[in-house]
Amino acid sequence: MAWEENSMIKGYWVPVLHSHLPFVKHPQYDYFLEEHWLFEAITECYIPLLKNLKRLEDQGCDFRLTISVTPPLAEMLGDKHLMDKYEKYLQRLIELGDKECHRTKDDPVFSTVAHYYKNFFESSLEFFRGFLNHSVLNGYRYFNDQGKIEVITCGATHGFLPLLNDNERAVEVQIEVAVQSHTKHFGKPPRGIWLAECAYYEGLDKILKQNGIEFFFMDSHGLIYADPTSINGVYSPVFTDHAVAAFARDPHSAKQVWSSKEGYPGDGNYRDFYRDIGYDLDYEYIKDYIDPDGQRVFTGFKYHRVTGDTDHKEVYSPETAFGKTLDHAKDFHFKRDKQFEFLGQHMDRTPMVVSPYDAELFGHWWFEGVEFLYNVFKQIDEHKIFKAVTPTEYLQMFPKNQMTVPSASSWGDQGYYDVWLNEGNAWIYRHLHYMADTMTEYANRYKDGCEFNTNRVLNQMARELLLAQSSDWAFLITTETAVEYSTRRTKEHIHNFLKLQQMLEDECDFFLLETMEHKNSIFNFLDYKIYCD
Repeated sequence: MAWEENSMIKGYWVPVLHSHLPFVKHPQYDYFLEEHWLFEAITECYIPLLKNLKRLEDQGCDFRLTISVTPPLAEMLGDKHLMDKYEKYLQRLIELGDKECHRTKDDPVFSTVAHYYKNFFESSLEFFRGFLNHSVLNGYRYFNDQGKIEVITCGATHGFLPLLNDNERAVEVQIEVAVQSHTKHFGKPPRGIWLAECAYYEGLDKILKQNGIEFFFMDSHGLIYADPTSINGVYSPVFTDHAVAAFARDPHSAKQVWSSKEGYPGDGNYRDFYRDIGYDLDYEYIKDYIDPDGQRVFTGFKYHRVTGDTDHKEVYSPETAFGKTLDHAKDFHFKRDKQFEFLGQHMDRTPMVVSPYDAELFGHWWFEGVEFLYNVFKQIDEHKIFKAVTPTEYLQMFPKNQMTVPSASSWGDQGYYDVWLNEGNAWIYRHLHYMADTMTEYANRYKDGCEFNTNRVLNQMARELLLAQSSDWAFLITTETAVEYSTRRTKEHIHNFLKLQQMLEDECDFFLLETMEHKNSIFNFLDYKIYCD
């Protein structure tokens, strides 16, 4: 579909959701806590989002949304073992919902919330089995094929590319495998990419161009400090030396949404994330729905609202909270209208605002956030003051853009690389650099092929290297969110790589190899020769 600029439109809004979780799969356990990161995100974020997009479609409401589905997330969503576990996870929550409805039957206030959750989980399971046909990816494919959303990719394992560039082939493989994975899951290569952590360094655009990538996203200062600086700031994209478009984040619309203090999620009517019956109720009652080892965890049954900056929390009212999203959607729409009006007086083209967020903000951290997005699209469709577009649609309307060299940057704290390279996690990188150099060496040694089992070992070495390169582990160590697990995962992949290297020089441990292949099964298409110079 060819796009043309509409002179009646004040501006173009580019909403972007970055959907990502690190690859976690533990088939040796019926219950594994970190797998629940995925299950919670599916239930609270991905399924509610897709349900609301279908709702908009059924109502004849136009919308556009750009969504990155990272290769690790796509691989997990396409993994039958994990999806079978997910269905059992939902069934357990529905069972807990029955218990909660019975427990609260004599309390009309709490009973209303209990019945809300039971219905929420039942409708999630129905949507998962029905419209999605047991695959969340089917929902993304459906709207992507219709042109309503633009699904883009990310580095193969969300690697922090500026810190992998000691071996350029390591960066090239992160991008090449990402394109292969996206093509596998969505039937065509991606046009755009979400660089992990929006981390950019000069020269990366050449690698993107070689892999057919037409655009990427970065933080505001990546264009503000570009050479020469962007004449339109962050309100139109620029072209790099290799003609890849760089879109930058608008700080105003971003902070309005993601800030828990100044943004919408901090409203006292919204659900409090941290108050959960997994922690609040008697152990004997809740033990079958938390970690079998006795560790208390979130169950998704949360009966309290934000209330305010106090330990005392009032009872949550879903009806009131979801009604509040309309007020906030109207406010967001009004402020974008005024922003476009102001920008239009100072630009030689219709302004564009890019609003990128972590997808998991909507539904997981801010439970009502998906409904907020739904109401924003309803407001846009009703008033037709500005228009939501995808980056591809924008570039079709505006094929000529300023050429400049974006600045090295990220969207992490302080805006550069400190979060992923500091005293707490610096030890990781000497191993990653050694592994990348070693992988390249072995790939070149066996570039003409090898016998079947050697091929298996080399392919698994490549998987372990890619999994070790995930930026999540360094990030979680810095934030002290899951230090023990992140450290263990990093060391596990390093250890596996070294054991596999030893198998190439000595005897193959087939049991260990099969264990690694079963557990760390990401990228079944991966060929070690991709690391050849």
